[in-house]
Amino acid sequence: MSGSQPRAGGPSRRRSFAPAEKLQHLAAYDEACRVGQGGAYLREQGLYSSQVTEWRKLRDAGVLEGRAAGAKVGRLSAEQAEIARLRGQLDKAQRRLVRTEVALDIMGKAHALLEEISESGAGRSAVHAALMAAYRALTLAGMTTRDAAGLTGVARATAGRPEARPASTTSRPSPRTAPANRLSVAERIEVLAVLNSAEFVDRTPLQIYAVLLDRGRYLCSVSSMYRVLAANAQVKDRRRLARHPARVRPELVATGPGEVFTWDITKLRGPVKGSYFDAYVMIDIYSRYIVGACVHVTESAVLAEEMMQEVFTIHGTPRVVHADRGTSMTSKTVAALLTDLNVTRSHSRPRVSNDNPFSEAWFKTLKYAPVFPDRFGSLQHARSFLDEFVQHYNHEHHHSGIGLHTPADVHYGLTEAIAERRASALAAARTATPHRFSSDTDPKILDLPVAAWINPPITQTEDQEQEPVTAAA
Repeated sequence: MSGSQPRAGGPSRRRSFAPAEKLQHLAAYDEACRVGQGGAYLREQGLYSSQVTEWRKLRDAGVLEGRAAGAKVGRLSAEQAEIARLRGQLDKAQRRLVRTEVALDIMGKAHALLEEISESGAGRSAVHAALMAAYRALTLAGMTTRDAAGLTGVARATAGRPEARPASTTSRPSPRTAPANRLSVAERIEVLAVLNSAEFVDRTPLQIYAVLLDRGRYLCSVSSMYRVLAANAQVKDRRRLARHPARVRPELVATGPGEVFTWDITKLRGPVKGSYFDAYVMIDIYSRYIVGACVHVTESAVLAEEMMQEVFTIHGTPRVVHADRGTSMTSKTVAALLTDLNVTRSHSRPRVSNDNPFSEAWFKTLKYAPVFPDRFGSLQHARSFLDEFVQHYNHEHHHSGIGLHTPADVHYGLTEAIAERRASALAAARTATPHRFSSDTDPKILDLPVAAWINPPITQTEDQEQEPVTAAA
């Protein structure tokens, strides 16, 4: 392979962190959390909150200090895990004690200042200024805005309102008029707070937009979320991506659930080096619903046949089943089953890995997830993890290829009611803030595609006859 090819030299290695780097990230993250910017730090550095949680356990157990740069850290023993838990509780108690002492000192000074203001007969503006100063001092000391507001009696909305600047003696004309649909400073702060919250820090703006819209809440458009993140230097890819050359794939089309299934087998690392488990996964390409998923210790045509029989019994017999050219996929056992059921067999071309895009894309979603373990301790561990992940993907993951619906909603025909709720939420937002919308149509990303293709046909000239869609056996 020439050096100019996209995958020349093989894919890049996963990011790895030395023990010293983990300690540095933990210290910087704790400092960012102290000022309420923990989520922003994770996005800037391309980290996940699950990584920070695991590193914190290792740090509290004392297994990171003194380690060489290339040294590996194994699993914590029961004694080390207990030490980490107790150290975490001690650190939280010490931080609460420090914040309490600082809060008592600040509130004592504020009380004395208010008594002086009361005796001097100053107006309400002086009282408000003293309370605002106490509020800011409490928040800078690490106290939450809710607790600071409760102690000072200042509403958080009032505290977050920017102070009016004094009028300038020399007024200069503005170089350009701000757009009418531009988010205000307070709204940008709110959007950034939601994006960096514990619930959404590991999700993309597309996922956040869909979840909030399903709840009947509209903050702003997806592009506005990206603009807010870009303005705060928080747009950074967290995954190890690789480019693949464009290749011709079999032309299959599905206009509804249950028409075309695609399946494949992937390897899962076992407890020791050289041991693997085989995950069999079958997907409905229209709804992206995982109709079948199981894990076995070996790859076998008989096991594949058993999975297909179970899937067809529950979800019905499809029109086409697509797969690559592995030994189990092209076996006589599977071929006989599909032939008996009058199911058309479709296979990838030899030496073309991207002819099965739906399965390959789902395997990437699985293995690039932050919760995916480096190794599975046992067959039961692999099976329970795959069951939980498939359940989450089918019923909670909002897929951008199916109008930001979940695969289960599309597979079982629940999209119409959800689309009505989304349209109502957008209509209410247009009524409340019409200057933010340039049209009365809903975003196209919410539209459910009419059909799903495995490589749509190439557009041909009028004098050429278009070949019919086929699924070669």
